[in-house]
Amino acid sequence: MPRHRTLKVVAGIVVSFTGLAGMVILLLAMKVITFELAMLSLVALVGLYFGFGFLFAVYRLISKLD
Repeated sequence: MPRHRTLKVVAGIVVSFTGLAGMVILLLAMKVITFELAMLSLVALVGLYFGFGFLFAVYRLISKLD
């Protein structure tokens, strides 16, 4: 059962990232934001996902030590 839950969590993360990145690209295509702002937003989005992923992994490792 835990494998299915993990798969659902990973799928949720992928869908949310894809949705947010798609929204940035859509705003770029509609000329609402500039190319530079779109690239900055995408880099920030990737940074947030990696940063929080790292924090979550460290939290899980520390909780296993106790």
